[in-house]
Amino acid sequence: MNQLKCIAIDDEPLALRKVVDYIEKIPFLELVAQFDNGLEALAYLKQHNVDLIYLDIQMPDIKGTQLVSILKNKPQVVFTTAYDQYALEGYQLDATDYLLKPIAFDRFLESAQKALDRMAFVPTISENETEQNEGFLFVKTENKWRKVVINDILYIEGLKDYLSIYTTTERILTLQNFNSLLEKLSNDQFVRVHKSFVVAITQIQELEKSRVFINEKWIPVSDTYRTAFFNLLKAKGLM
Repeated sequence: MNQLKCIAIDDEPLALRKVVDYIEKIPFLELVAQFDNGLEALAYLKQHNVDLIYLDIQMPDIKGTQLVSILKNKPQVVFTTAYDQYALEGYQLDATDYLLKPIAFDRFLESAQKALDRMAFVPTISENETEQNEGFLFVKTENKWRKVVINDILYIEGLKDYLSIYTTTERILTLQNFNSLLEKLSNDQFVRVHKSFVVAITQIQELEKSRVFINEKWIPVSDTYRTAFFNLLKAKGLM
């Protein structure tokens, strides 16, 4: 039987203990780490690959949805929360499941089985293939695919049903969504600062608490993403 390497993240000790207990009861789940701090978990995920994250949303240092949004190679995610108002945001992040506390074991087992079934359909990518893809990507524009050099991207704006990619030379419209595009971009280079904006860190010319300046445009930094954004800059030694 395939095993899913997973981690659990929750700032509430009792809630974390329950998730850990449930994981340990399921033969195809392997707990490799647990965290009561989102930033520590983020640092771990930059160094280790896992298949599944059990993740609380409301945490004091960084929200679970923010943590997922800045990961480059996203594993499957099951959100565990006491608040149902984040369900839509969770599914927009392509969450495998959304469990409301208190979580019954049969519901947890059902969610784990869903993650196992989903893993069977995820293609693997070799290191050589990843290296070949570095430097550029293709985005769909109308009836063709356009090559975009990653280092030329200034920022990306979400415009309802499509994205507008601003580069050093042009603006490109694509029907791709934020999540599918962000998976192809390094979280060392790009960061989401607003539900409608992703920016290239190296292209930021000026920085304020609630906005950044790139290529003669002020881009808003929303409350939702501000903490994760500034924590990332600090972690990279840029502030």
